[in-house]
Amino acid sequence: MTPPGAPAAAAPHLPELLPGALLSAAPGASAVAVGLYRRGQRSFLVRGSTAREGGVPVEPATRFEVGSLSKTFTALLFAEHAARGVVGHHDPAARHLPAGTYVPVRGTDITLTHLATHTSGLPRLPPGLLRSDIRRLPTNPYAGFTRADVLRALARTRLRSRPGTRVRYSNFGVGLLGHALCGAAGGLPYEDLLAARVLRPLGLHDTSATAAPPPGGTQVTGYGHGRARPPFGIPGLPGAGAVRSSARDLLTLAEALISPGDAAVTGAPSAPLRTALEDVTRPRLVLPRSTSQLALIWNIRLRADGSGLYHHSGGTRGCTAFVAFSPRHDTALVALANSSPGLHAPFVQQAYDTMSGLLRAPQ
Repeated sequence: MTPPGAPAAAAPHLPELLPGALLSAAPGASAVAVGLYRRGQRSFLVRGSTAREGGVPVEPATRFEVGSLSKTFTALLFAEHAARGVVGHHDPAARHLPAGTYVPVRGTDITLTHLATHTSGLPRLPPGLLRSDIRRLPTNPYAGFTRADVLRALARTRLRSRPGTRVRYSNFGVGLLGHALCGAAGGLPYEDLLAARVLRPLGLHDTSATAAPPPGGTQVTGYGHGRARPPFGIPGLPGAGAVRSSARDLLTLAEALISPGDAAVTGAPSAPLRTALEDVTRPRLVLPRSTSQLALIWNIRLRADGSGLYHHSGGTRGCTAFVAFSPRHDTALVALANSSPGLHAPFVQQAYDTMSGLLRAPQ
């Protein structure tokens, strides 16, 4: 298996396995990056430049905003904290938030696992967020909403359901999980905590929860509705959407989730992080009226052969991201584009369909 950070292996099979529809499913993008891991081999297919004007050629290491894929990093940080005994899976969230923070209760406390499985009862967004700065709504709706705003909003939030009883996707909930983990770690900022406990140990050198790329790194300009968009900002809920990453790093992460104990994939992570890589993919619940399951943030679609297809997507006003992997089939796919998801998210759907097709193809 290819060690993290190693040059992309020559793999002429990648263009053959990827339908042209995937590369053309984000028509407003100037940059598309696709990575494939399959039975010990990894390869990349990139197209375009980082911006329509004045950009540089895209590489596997080029960074994109990954939006809600950030939640999968927060889930891994949670599992790592739990493996070290810093938090417990069923700790009340209030235990790790600043003293005096009011957390709504409806029959039972909101736990950290409730936050990581979208079963907290919290709404999708904090009350007042969309009214905080009406001018930013078309391009950067979260940028003016701070951590203090989030905690104040929590105090006036009415839970939509009793914690643990209903799945309701919530940026608010996962962002709050990020704040709780930072509180348990003594108040470290999210970007520093994620880098120290997850990113550096896994060798994810292109990835951070900061807007600026590392020295020498490249990053795309995002586009939505034909216009360049400002860098996405989410200061109040970084655990829900602040991460930037590359096809190279996301494929490394997927490989690590497929083979947590393989040193050739994961480098030299701590024992708690190896435990966390396993814990984060353990199914936690079955979604109502379906056979699909939910792990810590990761969605799991059960296939006819009994295998699980893990997947998650993300989008900002200027970028779209998708990651899927199958431990049984030893396969992972990453797809990134620098255009907003758009109606029905065709790039995400095409990436999902591509991954499903790969799992049907002869091994």
